[in-house]
Amino acid sequence: MSDLKEITTPLTDEVIRSLKKGDMVYVTGSVYTARDAAHKRLCEMLEAGENMPFDFDGQIVFYAGPCPAPPGKPIGSVGPTSSTRMDAYSPMLVKRGLKSMIGKGLRNEATRQAIIEHGGVYFTAVGGAAALIAQCVKSVEMVAFEDLGTEAIRRLEVEKMPVIVALDCDGGNVYDRQ
Repeated sequence: MSDLKEITTPLTDEVIRSLKKGDMVYVTGSVYTARDAAHKRLCEMLEAGENMPFDFDGQIVFYAGPCPAPPGKPIGSVGPTSSTRMDAYSPMLVKRGLKSMIGKGLRNEATRQAIIEHGGVYFTAVGGAAALIAQCVKSVEMVAFEDLGTEAIRRLEVEKMPVIVALDCDGGNVYDRQ
């Protein structure tokens, strides 16, 4: 097991290169939520030559659809969804500058290769820990696609959100059994 690392967004290439499979990491700063429907729209916007609703440079996309906020809280439970659902869109987004994602589970070969080729990192968050992760969220702002409801893109300000490096920029993969 590696030492615990603390990183702050936006991530630099140097920070990304320093992360290795299995590293336990606390993320502080802005994290953007986006799931399948938002990913589809982002890719359609790229294909149409439109500007993205946020700058991908150094940012992290969290594959999550937050629950409504209870009174006095910025957000309800917010946990990772299965990353394979975004694999149809991730290679295009990575090629266009997105380098960091948080989800759960394996990635397909095209996504894995895009992460390696473009110097990215894929983090995994523990499924079933949505209430714990919600405690790390300090504020929430709607960014785009409000009509998608829970799948809209939101900017979360997080403090010490726990994640694990699942796929590093050198191809190290915690899901490999070798």
